[in-house]
Amino acid sequence: MHLETPRLLIRNFVHEDSGDLQEILGDCETMQYSEPAYTLPQTRKFLDSFCIASQGGVAVVCKETNKVIGYILFKETHKGVYEMGWFFNRNTWGRGYALESCKAVIAYAFETLNAHKIFAETIDGVKSVGLMEKLGMQQEGIQRSHTRDLQGNWTDLYLYGLLEQDFFQGRQV
Repeated sequence: MHLETPRLLIRNFVHEDSGDLQEILGDCETMQYSEPAYTLPQTRKFLDSFCIASQGGVAVVCKETNKVIGYILFKETHKGVYEMGWFFNRNTWGRGYALESCKAVIAYAFETLNAHKIFAETIDGVKSVGLMEKLGMQQEGIQRSHTRDLQGNWTDLYLYGLLEQDFFQGRQV
C-alpha cells in the first residue's frame, strides 16, 4: 500500500521502522485500552511477523519529519471484510492524523480493493468510539462486560462497522 494525504504517507512497514513503532507500542498510555506496552523485542517480533510477513498493518509517516507516527491495523478477515484499528504516537494526539490517515485507508479499501465492509472494535468508549463515528462507522453492538481491561476489570466491547453502500452513499466522512 502506498497512499498520500496532505500531511501523511501511508505505506507498508519495513524493518527500519522498529524504533518509531516502539515509541508507539512501548507507551503505556497509548496501549491502555489494548494490551501491556511492548518491549523492543516484542515490537520487533510484531513488526516482522504481523506487520511485514502477514501484511497486517500499515505505517503512517509524517511527511514533515519522515517519522512513523502511527500504526493502522488493516487486515482482510473474510473475503471483502477488513478489520481496522489504530495506535498513534502520543506526542501527535489531537492533530487529526488518525482521522486523516484512516479516511484514506477506508477510501482505498472501498474504491480500490472493492471491500464490502470495514469493522473495528474497542473498549475505549470515548476517543476510539468518537473516531469510529467520525469515520462514518455505525455502532453494530455493545458486548456488555465482555472482556477485561489492563487492570482486570470487566468492560464493554464496542463494535462498529462501515458498509460499502454507506460509504458510497456519502454517509462516511
